[in-house]
Amino acid sequence: MSQKPKLDQHFDPKRIEAATYDRWETAGHFQPVGNTKTYSIAIPPPNVTGTLHLGHAFQHTIMDTLIRYQRMSGRTTLWQTGTDHAGIATQMVVTEQLRNEGKTLNDLGRDGFVDRVWQWREESGSTITEQMRRIGSSVDWSRERFTMDPDYNRAVNEVFVRLFDEGLIYRGKHLVNWDPTMGTALSDLEVVSVEEDGHLWYLRYALVDGVTTRDGLPFLVVATTRPETMLGDTAVAVHPHDERYEHLIGKTVLLPLVNREIPVIADQHVDMAFGTGCLKITPAHDFDDYEIGKRHDLPLINIFDSTAHINENAPAKYQGLGRTEARAQVIEDLEQLDLVDRTESHKVQIPRGERSDVVLEPWLAEQWFVNVKPLAEPAIQAVLDGKITFEPKRWENVYFNWMNDIRDWSISRQLWWGHQIPAWYDEKGQLYVGRTEAEVRDKHQLSQDTPLERDPDVLDTWFSSALWTFATLGWPTQTRELERFHPTNVLVTGHDIIFFWVARMIMMTLKFTGEVPFEKVYITGLVRDRTGQKMTKTKGNGIDPLDVIDGITLAELVAKRTKNLTQASLAESIEAATRKEYPQGIPAYGTDALRFTFCAIASPSSSYNFDLQQVEGYYYFCNKLWNATKFVLANVEGVSAVNHEVKHSLVDLWIRSRLAQLIEQLHRSIKDYRFDLYAQALYQFTWHEYCDWYVELTKPILFKRDANDPDVVAAKTTLTAVLDTLTRLLHPVMPYITEEIWQQLAPLSQQSGTSVMVAEFPAADEFERNANAEQAIEWLQRVVTAVRTIRSERVIPPKNEIQIMLSGGHQADRDLADKTFNLLSKLAKVRELKWYSDKDAVTGSTQLVDTLKITVPFESEHDREQESERLQKSIARLRTDLQSVDKKLANERFVERAPEDVVAKERERKSMLESQLTTLHTQLESIQVAV
Repeated sequence: MSQKPKLDQHFDPKRIEAATYDRWETAGHFQPVGNTKTYSIAIPPPNVTGTLHLGHAFQHTIMDTLIRYQRMSGRTTLWQTGTDHAGIATQMVVTEQLRNEGKTLNDLGRDGFVDRVWQWREESGSTITEQMRRIGSSVDWSRERFTMDPDYNRAVNEVFVRLFDEGLIYRGKHLVNWDPTMGTALSDLEVVSVEEDGHLWYLRYALVDGVTTRDGLPFLVVATTRPETMLGDTAVAVHPHDERYEHLIGKTVLLPLVNREIPVIADQHVDMAFGTGCLKITPAHDFDDYEIGKRHDLPLINIFDSTAHINENAPAKYQGLGRTEARAQVIEDLEQLDLVDRTESHKVQIPRGERSDVVLEPWLAEQWFVNVKPLAEPAIQAVLDGKITFEPKRWENVYFNWMNDIRDWSISRQLWWGHQIPAWYDEKGQLYVGRTEAEVRDKHQLSQDTPLERDPDVLDTWFSSALWTFATLGWPTQTRELERFHPTNVLVTGHDIIFFWVARMIMMTLKFTGEVPFEKVYITGLVRDRTGQKMTKTKGNGIDPLDVIDGITLAELVAKRTKNLTQASLAESIEAATRKEYPQGIPAYGTDALRFTFCAIASPSSSYNFDLQQVEGYYYFCNKLWNATKFVLANVEGVSAVNHEVKHSLVDLWIRSRLAQLIEQLHRSIKDYRFDLYAQALYQFTWHEYCDWYVELTKPILFKRDANDPDVVAAKTTLTAVLDTLTRLLHPVMPYITEEIWQQLAPLSQQSGTSVMVAEFPAADEFERNANAEQAIEWLQRVVTAVRTIRSERVIPPKNEIQIMLSGGHQADRDLADKTFNLLSKLAKVRELKWYSDKDAVTGSTQLVDTLKITVPFESEHDREQESERLQKSIARLRTDLQSVDKKLANERFVERAPEDVVAKERERKSMLESQLTTLHTQLESIQVAV
């Protein structure tokens, strides 16, 4: 070898990350190469307006770990990437830009506005894709797709036309989430329910024809949080088993202010405990009321226009008033008529637009809908048959609950940015649907002189994203990619979009390809802050993953968290909390430490607490690996990791055996989607078994023997082989540091290829299990740990060699002591080992390893006195602690009122302290008796 491999003195993530990713991408390593068995993942397409948050970074780490593992395992892998056009979000961003320029949408017109959005996308729409590169996502950028690409639009139109032709898409009037400011319907996922202070108004509705309540009152009292909607009431509902109102079912009341008679109906939905048990029913302005209205065939009276102002269906006095003004006027008029029974403060769930923050209105609107029940049935069956499985399995029940109660899907949005609905109208309002206007004219024999106007609405973003797994692969053309990589193997996503995206992808993909879109749905939990709180802008507790990677000053962090708050009053408390938690800002930890943290917390839980202290710990782990590599590279020059001639020592056989077990466990963890176990096993082996034990065990061999000595060659070979294997095992989780290390190790390990990401993932049979070696070194570790504990307690200087005395145990202990003495003497600085019987008078500090008693004898009276004094101080401290616990447990109020787990921990602590006291008393008595 012409030049000795060398790493930088210190691990510097910033120096290696960007350059390394560029090399991978330039070399084409992210693209599917080969004709082996395929493995594919379709990335949940992030919004083109979005930025990478911790949830994205977490899921990207999981997906990238799977892709890198499968790629290294020999599969031809495709991680299909792309972005969603995000209709509402994108339109709002560009509209705001125009507003800042003093322009409006009408100034540009539809075509001009769409051109402007495309311009914005080219200039600013790649933020999140650049951030994906920073997190190490090895997606195939050469196949990047955008849901507004022409080919994708062709697939969307194809699906729409086919569904319309089959009668599964129709135009009708239903209740939708309506944003009166943006003038569009919204999906449920774009609605944020916010608890706000409100009121509960109790209103009197007069009974008709002399009917009275059981209390003799001539009116019913209904409770409502929205008194203005009473102008559209069509019934009053009571529970069918409510004895207070049973005799009134079928009677009528006079609707105040409107003077319209409406029936009293019975419905199971009514909560008898809420308010008075009487519920006003406004089917056109409440989703629950809408369902009640359908069950009882009630009329739907829409009292709002598209801007949420009272329309002509209400009395003239209220027409033209906005919702707030209408409420005030209705209350005033009712009070003048003595029809307000009482008013109470009440917490109200207010639906607001996720983007606009405007209070939404349940509103009857003419929209396009999909009749989804015929599509849902095969999608339900696919999961029942096991063609698609959920991980964790409990999420299948959530899927079934929604699918079994599915409702028609509102798919039209009143926007300019998006897939414009492929439907045209003639002057008479006759509807024509086709892939293009030319197709419509040809199909219906319409001349060019016949004017046609295209439907102005666009499709819900979820409609186009439902085609993601197959439209990105070229459908409706039967491409080679579609044949090879569909169905995809797994979808990694959150539980919040099981309804909105996962279920719809399953329905659409089965309908149009006859295949499931994916074989596995891996549902991740929600990443929360370190205290378990959801990360939100209003709480100011969110963390930008790039700030963890690159670091950020306290001033910059405070500015970021307090910028553009919807409630400016929160800025002061957010700043104070930030300064307290991050007094020095956030250090730069690098991508690998962050990714390893994500894997380490990725248990089957529904949420994970994210703590920067964990990231810091794994940053130290990176440094540990870096320093171990420097040691290896400095001491294995001229030796190959592949050498079948060497005879391995006991410790070589042990670490190789442990490595074989580790590889088996990692393959199993990936198969089971237990990324937490994957990370934990790697951490334990790398830090403790390889660095703390094996490297230390080899140092005496490397430093004190001739370079050609067989034991030295064997140790160097194993050091290199294990580190090379570890580098490949760690790579799916920590891609950057492992690439840097692998480039230095490749000449020694005889690995082919240009990058660790295309190197072979280790197989367990590369190394042999050796039970005898594992037993011997495990025994040695426990004995060394016991001796080191005694040395620490006795404050015996590290350089001082000691004598140890052994008693008890079994014949196996004697055999292992002989077998490992040379290693024991070096690791624990033991000059002599002797066996003694219980009859021998031996005094000293002791530790037990099962039934083996390990004693470091006192070499002087001073040693004995020091140990006696230490034990007495320890006993006194433990007694004080035990008294404190006993006092707490003797307090009946504490035992009765404290949480059960808190009381259980105190009892557990009491038991532990008593056990420790017993042990120390025994040790002290043995010293005193010996004297």
